[in-house]
Amino acid sequence: MTDGGSGATAGPGPATPAVAPVTVDLDTCADEPIRVPGSVQPHGVLLAVSEPDLVVRQVSANLADLTGVAVPDAIGAPLADVVGAAAAQALRAHVRTFGDLRARNPVSVELPGRDHPVVADAILHRVATGGRPLLVVELEAADGPRPFSFPNTYQAVRGALERLNRAGPLEQLYDVAAQEVRTLTGFDRVMVYRFDADHNGEVVAEARRADLNGFLGLHYPASDIPAQARALYETNWVRLIADVAYTPAPLVPVVDELSGQPLDLTHAVLRSVSPVHLEYLGNMGVRASMSISLLRDGRLWGLIACHHYSGPHPVPYGVRAAAEFLGSALSLRLVARAQDRELERELAAQAEIARVLPVARDPDRGLAEALAGDDPSLLAVVPAHGLVVVADGRTVTTGDVPVDVDVDALRAWVLEQPEPVSVRTALGVSDPALAAALPDVAGLLAVRLPDDQLVVWLRHEHVRDIYWGGDPHNKAIARGEGDDVRLSPRRSFDRWREEVRGRCEPWAPEHVRAVEDLRSRLLEVIIVRNRWQMAAAHAVQLSLLPRELPTVPGWALQARYVPAAGGRVGGDWYDALELPDGRFVVAVGDVAGHGLGAAAAMGQLRNALRAYLMRCGDVREALVDLDELARRTMPEDMATVVVLVVDPLTGDATVGAAGHPRPLLLRADGDATLLPLRVDRPVGVGSGDPQVVDLHLEPGGGIVLYSDGLVDSRTTALAAGIERLMQHFDRPDPTVPVDIDEVVADCSDPDSKDDMTLLLLCRDVDLPAGARP
Repeated sequence: MTDGGSGATAGPGPATPAVAPVTVDLDTCADEPIRVPGSVQPHGVLLAVSEPDLVVRQVSANLADLTGVAVPDAIGAPLADVVGAAAAQALRAHVRTFGDLRARNPVSVELPGRDHPVVADAILHRVATGGRPLLVVELEAADGPRPFSFPNTYQAVRGALERLNRAGPLEQLYDVAAQEVRTLTGFDRVMVYRFDADHNGEVVAEARRADLNGFLGLHYPASDIPAQARALYETNWVRLIADVAYTPAPLVPVVDELSGQPLDLTHAVLRSVSPVHLEYLGNMGVRASMSISLLRDGRLWGLIACHHYSGPHPVPYGVRAAAEFLGSALSLRLVARAQDRELERELAAQAEIARVLPVARDPDRGLAEALAGDDPSLLAVVPAHGLVVVADGRTVTTGDVPVDVDVDALRAWVLEQPEPVSVRTALGVSDPALAAALPDVAGLLAVRLPDDQLVVWLRHEHVRDIYWGGDPHNKAIARGEGDDVRLSPRRSFDRWREEVRGRCEPWAPEHVRAVEDLRSRLLEVIIVRNRWQMAAAHAVQLSLLPRELPTVPGWALQARYVPAAGGRVGGDWYDALELPDGRFVVAVGDVAGHGLGAAAAMGQLRNALRAYLMRCGDVREALVDLDELARRTMPEDMATVVVLVVDPLTGDATVGAAGHPRPLLLRADGDATLLPLRVDRPVGVGSGDPQVVDLHLEPGGGIVLYSDGLVDSRTTALAAGIERLMQHFDRPDPTVPVDIDEVVADCSDPDSKDDMTLLLLCRDVDLPAGARP
């Protein structure tokens, strides 16, 4: 794809023998030790020098080209004997003065040369080998603006910077950058590459010689630049290969004699390049190349790749430094421009969020309808084809949502995701089971909210053509030569079309961030709505509870209702009323669920039960009618209830229960027992034949009705809770009354999510006139 800042872009493996002909994949080439190639490019020489004595430990084999000193004479010699006393003194003074040598390069020195003195640029850095530092000195014959200085560098790119500053859209910035780098460096072709999230590259701009074919718009696979090569691009911002056909100059000795380790050339400007990459460039007809890294937050964001076809193209250090300066400035502008574009999209999304939230806070509108309304709608926050909202027990869709979408499967998938915001672009690959439940949906952006609520944006398949510089899937690079096999990069770079299917348009990071912010703000909305609903439900519930209990001569009636911890309103209720025939009724019920819905269902069932009892006064018939009503008109609701009808004069009573805990029967001697009663299934799923029991409440006795919240909690099992309740009413001295407030306080669980109801009916010892003893 591009020149190897790592020394390897098509694959970094050197030629290796094989036992038998095999096919080698590019992916197997990614482990070559490209940081320690053991050689350098020959347009300069390299010396590794120990400090502080400045004794030469390793040199490149072409040392004599610039110094006139033979390699055997240099190894172990003082630096001054190799580069000359004046040059050695200049280098000594430089390394003692400055700490960060790479930031102070180059040092201008005069070398003895083979035939005459040579002015050279010395590029310095330090490297640790075997636990001790070595000073690496790279020498290149000086050329270009002299003396090298920051003002010279700035002057070289000043005009380019002004034109970059005047560039408008991002695409224009790419074009200006390509043209300015070509003007500065003189390469035949300069391309600007941009990488996607998977490290595939796309040519987004190019400036080229008129007779060259265009590469603009072509894509190149991530395998062209292995991970370790990308890491080196982030370390070395400029990389030059002056002559693709060069013969490497090996280091002598190959390894450091004291440590036995090869010299790390990560920061060496002369570091030799992988033979695979050189053949890759040769297959493209490239004779020289240079790359300039474009970084974003220290990570490789793109590249400026320079190719030369007419022959070798040495680029002086001063020009390379100016190109690096330009690349750094361009990185800042590209990043700033890209961030501006992202910010614009994010602000647009935030503006749509600001329009939706006030509607979502409206207590007169359902949350699902508010979020998926026509205008405003969350569908405008993120570009998508459709939107699914599940909230407050309602499912609402808007946009282009397939009619056969399995919302239950979608909801189950979202709820099981580990993160509150989930992003998918190829469901068929990442989540095939979900893809089967969402026909015509290729990707989604999902937000999980409390209480199993969710918002999901859906996108259809985005079919598109990508044009590659050669087949990106053809990674076979082995080439047989007799009985041996050696690595060889792909040779074809012809325009290759690939139709991409099964993927949606990628979700932009700024839209994902906006959705994450939306989730935080929706949490606040949900809290406000929950508070409003709890207040409304509590008001409804209190309005449906008897304002005062009836006064029945000879009887004492008390009742308590306590909401769940945190004020969460449930479906508990109690009731007491007189019947037309003089009997009176006490009842306790519990609708499944919490909130306004449970309170509303409770009100309907409570009033229906009252009507049935007022009409017939028969416990069994009233329970049958209540169950039938719930089945036909309230199919989503279920409730438990216990009903007692008692004659106040005789104490004779009838009791029945549907799914509710059995009452406690209190005897005159103080004993408390569970009433022997077969409990029918809850209202809404009843058997149609509930059992009722006749009993007699004797003077001094009574009965206790209660909801399961009083006896069943996180800290107390049901059986233990009932036993605890019985102990409170099992009185050794029957003349001492039970304080029901103490009972409720003792049975309360601070962590319980259920409300509690307790009703106590007692018959006085002193019988009223006409009562049966």
